[in-house]
Amino acid sequence: MMKISVTEAGKRFNRDWIFRGLTLEFKAGTHYAITGHNGSGKSTLLQCIAGAMHLSEGNIDYKTETETLDKDNWYHHVSICTPYLELIEEMTATEFLDYHSSFKAMKEGWTTARMLNEIGLTKAANKQIRHFSSGMKQRVKLAQAFFSDTSLLLLDEPCSNLDKMGFDLYKKLIENHTQDRLVLIGSNDTLEFESCSEVIRLGV
Repeated sequence: MMKISVTEAGKRFNRDWIFRGLTLEFKAGTHYAITGHNGSGKSTLLQCIAGAMHLSEGNIDYKTETETLDKDNWYHHVSICTPYLELIEEMTATEFLDYHSSFKAMKEGWTTARMLNEIGLTKAANKQIRHFSSGMKQRVKLAQAFFSDTSLLLLDEPCSNLDKMGFDLYKKLIENHTQDRLVLIGSNDTLEFESCSEVIRLGV
């Protein structure tokens, strides 16, 4: 079972501290909401936990029941969906998910075709992503995060650009693909983190 310990963590840009002195613990099987005013560090904290950004001070430790995980290989255990995640827009949806699957294992039984069907993009499978609407792009981002075979799922404003059908898809993905996973959701929209039993507010 995955556990993440954040100890006296701080992140600053130039002389401005985004957050400082954070000590938190996250355990597998639990959904956590990370909330707070704009600029409080929600996205920054998620990026630090993902390993995409380094802390200015403090530590983040990743543990299973039997070992402490090597930070250099931590990316194997985490998938992330964020508004600022870049897609390779010259690729088709099929090419992009195939490419993603080449370095991040997908959940058992989930082929690219099945993923595209699940997110409602079968008809756009061979269309270049640069021709997608913002909502269609968000569905692809959700697919690469939810269907990756990872212990930790990081979701930053996961319903950005989604319409009602897209939001219903998100709720279905949360319900069906987060069992036994550690889920962190950065958002101020209560509808996005309805599944969360723990709420952590930054900047208070």
